[in-house]
This record gives sequence, structure tokens and C-alpha cells, in this order.
Amino acid sequence: MKWALLSVWDKIGIIDLARTLEKNQISIMSSGGTARILRMEGIPVLEVAEYTQSPEMMDGRLKTLHPRIHGGLLGRRGIDDQIMASNGIYPIDLLIVNLYPFEQMQEQPLTFDEMIEFIDIGGPAMIRAAAKNHRNIAVIVDPADYRQVKEAVTRGRFTSEERLYFAKKAFARTAAYDAAISNYLQSQGREFPEILFSQFRNGRALRYGENPHQKAAIYGEKGIAGLTSLQGKIMSYNNYLDVHAAVGLLREFEECCTVIVKHNNPCGVATGDTLRESYITAREVDPISAYGSIVACNRELDADAALEMVKTFVEVVIAPSYTEEAMKIFLGKENLRVLNLPAPALGDEFRSIDGGVLLQRTPPYQEKWRIVSRRPAEEQETAALQFAWRVCKYTRSNAIVFANARKTLGIGGGQTSRLDSTKIAIMKARESLKGSVVGSDAFLPFPDTLELASEAGATALVQPGGSIRDAEVIAAADRLNMAMIFTGVRYFRH
Repeated sequence: MKWALLSVWDKIGIIDLARTLEKNQISIMSSGGTARILRMEGIPVLEVAEYTQSPEMMDGRLKTLHPRIHGGLLGRRGIDDQIMASNGIYPIDLLIVNLYPFEQMQEQPLTFDEMIEFIDIGGPAMIRAAAKNHRNIAVIVDPADYRQVKEAVTRGRFTSEERLYFAKKAFARTAAYDAAISNYLQSQGREFPEILFSQFRNGRALRYGENPHQKAAIYGEKGIAGLTSLQGKIMSYNNYLDVHAAVGLLREFEECCTVIVKHNNPCGVATGDTLRESYITAREVDPISAYGSIVACNRELDADAALEMVKTFVEVVIAPSYTEEAMKIFLGKENLRVLNLPAPALGDEFRSIDGGVLLQRTPPYQEKWRIVSRRPAEEQETAALQFAWRVCKYTRSNAIVFANARKTLGIGGGQTSRLDSTKIAIMKARESLKGSVVGSDAFLPFPDTLELASEAGATALVQPGGSIRDAEVIAAADRLNMAMIFTGVRYFRH
């Protein structure tokens, strides 16, 4: 290696890397800003403008777009050597570039014209040229790779596998960069872009998909998509779906809570003074469904809770942290997957359909709870209605949830009839529903669900409202002396 070209926006680690290059007799060429900080540190550098004999122009828009730069990046060793030499082109062996932070600047209150100035031109052009010629050049676009670069420089060469790896990463970076710019421009004057690009990293193959005859992979670096097990088998396709459902519901609760999910539906949710108490209570809501389930907790998981969990076959446990004693207990269940609860990775929701994708965005909104029955809900009923309503959001439609203020009592969902969901919720209940409340994820089209819930012992119901028969349903609530609240927000979950 003879020449390295350094041109970076993010200067983190660049001084240390440049010192390694200098120590190993690699000459450094650099653009204006990077060259200045290298000289300030006493590191010899040939400025690009001096090498090309062309000054930077147009407020820095034009500096590396020159044949002597791109010839050094594209020149094929053993093929183009003579033409490079006759034109004074130095063969560049190492390119270190990172781009103007277009993606990050979208988060700032900048005008359209200000954003345009953060579109990097020379950087992507150099990256693409070097990546195309990766058999001869190593191209680095991520400061996280500097350690590997220093190791290669110290031993005197990059392997062909390393150069190909860096080329793949380089093209992925320019693709993501162009996608961000395109999405920004496409979104001007529109709520959603006409053409949408998205990129997902960290792809890992799974054993199979929903069923053994299907193939599957997971992509993502943050949130649930970025999770790997602390112990146990590799996560499955269905595990990820169930964990996603469980964690979404768990985040609705600030108090100590356990959520148990099976096949994307909650089958037991409970709060408690301790995690052990909340887990036992949630499990006993539907112990048959809890077999082979996903358990999500929002407190550190201790030995007392772990001892209870290993009494039942559980696929996955997820919690913010674990005591050392709890982890020792889980080691006795070698197939049990144990995960750390991640920070939320908020963003648009995508779902694939035949021929394309659906995109869903949830803007800030506020429910407006209002009493529509003659009898208002009592304090304990209101607390129970709030609990049932949170669970409704994460139960497949048509969702009906019987609950008290601390746990679910019966859950019915995923049915084509709201009345059928009600019957299932009542059938699932393992204790009396007298004094319970009911949550319905969508409006009641007829009074029959309300009447069946009242017959089972419920005293209050929460629903969005909005049916053409609201008046008929409200009249039924008054006739049955049930308190009823409208929220104004529907929570279908398909």
C-alpha cells in the first residue's frame, strides 16, 4: 500500500487511524477540512487541491470530482498502470470516506434549500468508484471498521475477502444514502412518497418460517428485530412475532406487570406488587394457553419469579434485566430463550401483501373518554376499564376483554363476530365475572354483546362508539344499569 485518501465528515477516530498509516509509510491525501485537522496534529498530508492542481470551488461543492482522483480509484493494477503514470495519477490503495449527514439533518428544522446542501456528491462518487475496483482498493465508510483497517495496514495488506466485505458495505451505504435523499424529495408536498425506499441491515437466517417447509430471515439492528438470546435456542419466526405483540402490550403499563402471549394474542395480563405475583396471576387467567407461551415482564426478573416460570413450558422470557440467581435457574431449561427488553424503535409500520406493501403511520392522538350512560363508572370500575382497554389494543379483532383493575379475566379475539368473541371470553374465564368490566376494541353494532356481558356479571363497558345504533346500545346499558364509556378511538388489530 502506498496511498490512502481520507475525506470524512465524521472525524471520530481519524487522527488515530492517520497515525497508523503514517507509521506504516502510507502517504496520505486528503480534502480540505480533513487535511486541516491532520496538519494541526502534525501528520503529513497532500491536499487534494494541491495534487489535482484544481482549487476547491463553489463553497466546497467541487473538490474531489477530478480525473486524477477517480483515475487513482478506478485504475486497474497491471492494466491501467501506464496510462496512470503518463497522466500523473497516483494509484490509491485505501479510501476512507464518510458522507454529509443527510439522514441526521432531516431531524433538524432546516429549509428545503438548506437540506439540499447536505447532499454529498463527491463522497458517493469516490465510494462507488473504489468499491467497483475493490480487487485493488479497500474502501471504508464506517468509523467502526477503523480497528480492522489498522490491523490490515500493520500486517501490510488487506485480504480479498476483506476488500469484498468493505465493498458490499460501501454499496449498501450509498444505496441507503440515495434512498434517504429520494424519500425526502418524494415526500415534498405529500404525506407519503410516491416511490419509497427502505433498507434493513443485520440479516440473519432463521431455522424456518411460520412452518418448517417455509424459509425465513430476520433483518434489523434495533428494538425487537435486533434481539438475540442470552441463552437458549435461536429465536424462531413465530417467536419474533409473539415477542413483538407481548412487548407492545407490556409498554402500556408502568406498574409491575406480566404479559403472556400465545399466537400473537394475550392470554393473560396482570399487575402485582411483585413480579412473581403478577406472573402467577397472569398465568392462572388461562393456564392451558400459557403452555408454550411468550412471557414479558417490565421489572428485573428475580429468582422467585424464575422458579415459577420454569414450572410451565415457556418458549421465551423477556425482561429489562435478570438477577444472577434467576439466570442460574433458567440454565436448567436449556431451550428457553431469554431476552433483554429493548428500548422502543419507533417508526412506520410495514406489512407485505401480494404485489407490494402496506405502510401505516400513527400520528400523535388523544382519546376522549366520555360517559354516555346514565350511571357513571365508579372509581374501581374506571380503573378496571382502563386496564381492559389497554389489553384490547393488542388483541386480535374482534377483541372483547373482561377484566378487573389488576388482571384480565377472560379474553376473546380473532373472531368474525364480536358476539362470538364475547362467548369465548366468558368461556375462558376461570372465575366469576360478577363485578367485572368489559373492553371492546370497536363499536358495538347491536346491544347483544352488552346484554351477554351483563348476563355474565359485567357492570361496565368501554368502547370507541360510532355505530349508527349507538343510541340503541346506550339505551340497553341504561336498562341494564351498566356504566358505558366511549373513547372515540378504534383499535382494530388484523
